Amino acid sequence: QVQLLESGGGLVQAGDSLRLSCFISGRTASRFTTGWFRQAPGKEREFLARVSYGPELTMVARSVRGRFTISRDNAKNTVYLQMNSLQSEDTALYYCASSTYLEPDSYVKYDYWGQGTQVTVSS
Repeated sequence: QVQLLESGGGLVQAGDSLRLSCFISGRTASRFTTGWFRQAPGKEREFLARVSYGPELTMVARSVRGRFTISRDNAKNTVYLQMNSLQSEDTALYYCASSTYLEPDSYVKYDYWGQGTQVTVSS
């Protein structure tokens, strides 16, 4: 019922910027939040940011606050993750996901996921 498709990843150099996009379709009235996560090989999935619908409430994880920004374009059914000043430790597979919770910041609160888009940052 809910489909998410990430795009915008790629290979960049340290200090570069990328904007990831998440196209969402099939949303129901009970789905209030879209979030961004990343996962590096052998590591747990890490929460990055979320944005709620109705009021545009946003939250960005402390680990990337000041460099990453989440936003949405309702007309395009798209959520964005702007990533600035990328560093090698940002290399990961980046996912967007959908949640029925009001303020979810853990992956267990999200039940629909995109396929992921790879971000690789060279030092």
